[in-house]
Amino acid sequence: MALAASLVPIFIGYDPRERAAMTVLIDSLYQYSSLPLSITPLVTPQLEALGIYYRDYEPKQSTAFSFTRFLVPYLMRYKGWAIFMDCDMLCRGDIAGLWQQRDDSYAALCVQHRHVPSKLVKFLGETQSTYPKKNWSSLMLLNCNRCTRLTIDYVNTATGLELHQFNWLQGDHEIGALSSIWNHLVDVQSESSQESEPPRLLHWTLGGPWFREQRAVGGSLAVEWFSARDDAIKLWD
Repeated sequence: MALAASLVPIFIGYDPRERAAMTVLIDSLYQYSSLPLSITPLVTPQLEALGIYYRDYEPKQSTAFSFTRFLVPYLMRYKGWAIFMDCDMLCRGDIAGLWQQRDDSYAALCVQHRHVPSKLVKFLGETQSTYPKKNWSSLMLLNCNRCTRLTIDYVNTATGLELHQFNWLQGDHEIGALSSIWNHLVDVQSESSQESEPPRLLHWTLGGPWFREQRAVGGSLAVEWFSARDDAIKLWD
């Protein structure tokens, strides 16, 4: 088998304000993974240079990757499966467990949160929008050959709600449900409310400890993130 065929393609939304988060996430992914990974940060200026992303920045857009995530099927040439995740996450388990959830019955799989924000702002004063399927698109397992409506033109012209509410699919029957262990919303969900297993992907959707004003968000989970950061940049003795 060719190496490329055995790699797990993972695309991560990149925001220049969250470089530390991205670095720690990538390290945590391959430290735990039993499979070889192909990790691609979605850096907006690079996608713009390719001519495949040309949306104007929108006032309600809280991160640089709010919409670039929907280019993943195009970048995969609408073939095979791929994982997308926000950069404000920390992996604490083998991502192969998520990869094994692929199911050709669906065009996409995600954790189907019922997240209704209690505040109007989140990290760095960014707008906290409320809409159905909020945070569903923050971690997606995409069956790219069934996501052909996500063309360059559609991704650049569709409304944010059309994209994040999966209106590019024929209906909700095309969206499979993943266990909440794969997208645990820090300080939104209680760890004790999880299923039989502890969370494997922590998601600081409200802002994480890489921001000065939010060093302690998540309590013990923030401590865990700093420990992962220290491990990621530790020099060899």
